[in-house]
Amino acid sequence: MEKNVDLFTDGACRGNPGNGGWGVLLRYGDHEKELYGGERETTNNRMELTAVIMGLKQLKRPCRVRITTDSRYVMQGATEWLEGWKRRNWRTAAKKPVLNQDLWRRLDCVAAEHEIHWHWVRGHSGHPENEQVDRLANRGIDELTTD
Repeated sequence: MEKNVDLFTDGACRGNPGNGGWGVLLRYGDHEKELYGGERETTNNRMELTAVIMGLKQLKRPCRVRITTDSRYVMQGATEWLEGWKRRNWRTAAKKPVLNQDLWRRLDCVAAEHEIHWHWVRGHSGHPENEQVDRLANRGIDELTTD
């Protein structure tokens, strides 16, 4: 794994549930790529997860990836809860079905081939790349509402 990639992600929702958007900034050396999209009647957590999935899906070969997110839900899910959910057949410790299981399964799949290092930042705190992906996520929502 010689390739080091930075992946900045964010999700947004207007209403929860409501129209949602996700934004991604991929950085490899001097190269940057922005991605964004939106969905109707979704949740903020689903958009946060979708952003990470869509960013990782862009990688063509195994990489060392530093994911920066403002979502504790996504970071803790991926680093603390996921293995237990899988052991318990996608049930929480309280024996309830895992919410957003479809996306957690996709994230588990796309993350498996990479060496991932998670980094949490406080949202809306002036972190330049986090502000950038927040704008992209909101663009995803804006473009949904103009269709």
